[in-house]
Amino acid sequence: MGGTTTGGTTTVRAGRRTVELHRPGKVLFPGDGRNREYTKEDLVAYYRAVAPFMLPHLRGRPLMLERHPDGLDGPRFMQKNLQDHDPDWISRIEVPKEGGTVCHPVCDDTATLVYLADQACVTLHRWLSRVDRIDRPDRMVFDLDPADDDFDAVRRAARWLGELLDRIELPSALMTTGSRGLHVVVALNGHHDFDEAREFARDVAGTLTAEHPDALTTAARKKERGDRLYVDVQRNAYAQTAVVPFTVRARPGAPVATPISWERLDDPELGPRHWTIDDAVDQARTDPWSGLLRRGRALGPARRRLDALRG
Repeated sequence: MGGTTTGGTTTVRAGRRTVELHRPGKVLFPGDGRNREYTKEDLVAYYRAVAPFMLPHLRGRPLMLERHPDGLDGPRFMQKNLQDHDPDWISRIEVPKEGGTVCHPVCDDTATLVYLADQACVTLHRWLSRVDRIDRPDRMVFDLDPADDDFDAVRRAARWLGELLDRIELPSALMTTGSRGLHVVVALNGHHDFDEAREFARDVAGTLTAEHPDALTTAARKKERGDRLYVDVQRNAYAQTAVVPFTVRARPGAPVATPISWERLDDPELGPRHWTIDDAVDQARTDPWSGLLRRGRALGPARRRLDALRG
């Protein structure tokens, strides 16, 4: 990684800073019959390499950190607050909550990304709004969550959703989650609050499930879904998060949540864990979203089109 090693630590150059990496040989992803093992050093090297492509999706957004200090076989910690020992050069935002505040980290540079990886933060979850307009999301996320590992059901749902969003003239982007499903992402102009965005997402999901009632559901309770795919829009609420593009997921083989083009959905070899930390950077270089999210849309015109469709 271009650093120097002394005992149980390594120094890693990240932009203008040098970050200390502790216990670089610590195994975070144990190997098995199908996947090789990955160490903390592997995780740091990946995040350092993918930073130019990942940081545009991170900058200015509060984060929730999914940490695995003892690897996948140990306990998981979901962390919102920065700790007293965290460097003061890490950007942060203090957000009100009932009875107090939460001081979220904000990842604005490669050094912060490397530091978080050293803290065994495997997966980064981001807010859908930015610190300068914390109550106005500029992203909308539809999470397509299958009842089992039937990815063909996910493909169908993604195509149906993409077609519906096209009909109401909302450009959308597609991402493997590194888990079981896909995310469909829409860029907003940041002029709507979370309640408006979630209500709109809920109505889109309701329209879609009404068109395909045997295959899709919006039921939040698993026992009510049966074998139908769940179209989850709950991430569009205030203070909720979604996995960041190019983040690693805490699953065997170190799969990565990876943006893809809509054309890639036709690839028979595609799956939700298609890319790992070994090859996700190569996929990132192809710019699969190709500017799809650079211009956020207002919901007013799309709402009128959606209402017309709903009759």
